[in-house]
Amino acid sequence: MQPILYSFRRCPYAIRARLAVASAGVTVELREVVLRDKAPEFLATSPSGTVPCLVAGDTVIDESLDVMKWALGRSDPEALLDMPEEGHALIETTDGPFKTALDRYKYHTRHADVDPADERAKASAFLAALETHLDGNDWLFGTHPSLADFAILPFVRQFAFVDKLWFDAQPWPNLSRWLERFIASDRFLAVFRKYPKWQNGDPVTYFPAERSV
Repeated sequence: MQPILYSFRRCPYAIRARLAVASAGVTVELREVVLRDKAPEFLATSPSGTVPCLVAGDTVIDESLDVMKWALGRSDPEALLDMPEEGHALIETTDGPFKTALDRYKYHTRHADVDPADERAKASAFLAALETHLDGNDWLFGTHPSLADFAILPFVRQFAFVDKLWFDAQPWPNLSRWLERFIASDRFLAVFRKYPKWQNGDPVTYFPAERSV
């Protein structure tokens, strides 16, 4: 049996997982989850009820970064795991303070006494640091992408599209080029394609090499 990946197209955590699976070329059965109507099979499988969730035999992985490492641990033709320790620190900041500020900026109506402008400023401090880091580089650590690039970019994309006009007006030319190159890439277009909601009994959808049976 192929490993099963429960996913949701727009979720940045799920996007980063699919990016790693696509880079590794590891074939999985993709099951698209609708977050407002989660399949019982998914809820019975995922300890957290969140995507992505990978099922490989008796192993269940429901943390996106762990899914990335699982895929790249099996095959890493682009050497995404070959990055300095600083890359792990950048991912940790993304998943911690940056994501907290991003959520409070994007979904500020869900949080009492939150000023979205303050949260945007907190998130922007990290983006300004990335802008400096990308100076003279196509990717965070040189001419080739790393685990950090694919782990961070989906969240930068989410931040940018909260208010794209504001984002585009910021003095972040390196960051903007990095993001636009990613969004226009064949890799992103492939992992961001639409899939229908999975239901038990549907034909199997394989990712990244898709065929139906």
